[in-house]
Amino acid sequence: MIPTPLPHAEQVERALAPFRASLLDHPIYANVDSVPRLRAFMADHVFAVWDFMALVKRLQRELTCVDVVWLPPRDPILARFVNEVVLVEESDLLPGGPSSHLDLYLRAMDEVGADPRPFRSFLGDIERGTSPAQALVSSAIPEHVRAFVASTLRIAEQGSVVEVLAAFLFGREDVIPDMFRRLLARWQGVEAPAFALYLERHVTVDGETHGPLARKALERLLARSGGPVATDRAVAAATKAIQSRIALWNAVLEQLMA
Repeated sequence: MIPTPLPHAEQVERALAPFRASLLDHPIYANVDSVPRLRAFMADHVFAVWDFMALVKRLQRELTCVDVVWLPPRDPILARFVNEVVLVEESDLLPGGPSSHLDLYLRAMDEVGADPRPFRSFLGDIERGTSPAQALVSSAIPEHVRAFVASTLRIAEQGSVVEVLAAFLFGREDVIPDMFRRLLARWQGVEAPAFALYLERHVTVDGETHGPLARKALERLLARSGGPVATDRAVAAATKAIQSRIALWNAVLEQLMA
């Protein structure tokens, strides 16, 4: 009897299992265990909150129409997926009114006294027309943060839509709920309520909505590709995304333990 092939997205998931386990077993989560360490963690992690949107915006550009002269999306199911992500990430309904998740994170940084100046300087440079690659070349941005953001921007700008979606799903939406649950074990209290809200919101939204939608979208794209090459590329892109996060966590942990 010939076994039934696994769904394409599940093939990718199985190939990634060892890397995913390494990321979720990382000691960083247990060691963000004091307000001073949280401040240092957030000053680096805010760049990952920002560069997440590079993946989202590339998918929005590929799967919907963002031109003034509008054309209907080729696949409304994929368009619905990415528009749902954009809606929540840019204008989530939070206490106090609509807010982007980046703005929520920056409020959380202010709340605990984390230093936002390197990130705000970086963002200000981009707002004034500097390319992200040039804006990253700042002595105030640690090398490990530069490497992580550069890796994200590279896949967002140069990857195929399948590769970008695989990095988005398995490098972000699939692992973020479990990563953030580990952080919530320490920070679901009164010391950092805005940070706890940020974590809780992503555990809920990514775990219950955006993650499952992204998985269905990737399956749809991989099934349409009709061959193993796209699946192999999805595995490679997602592996690189997870390894990039592990490298970031390694460096941040080294700073915390210094």
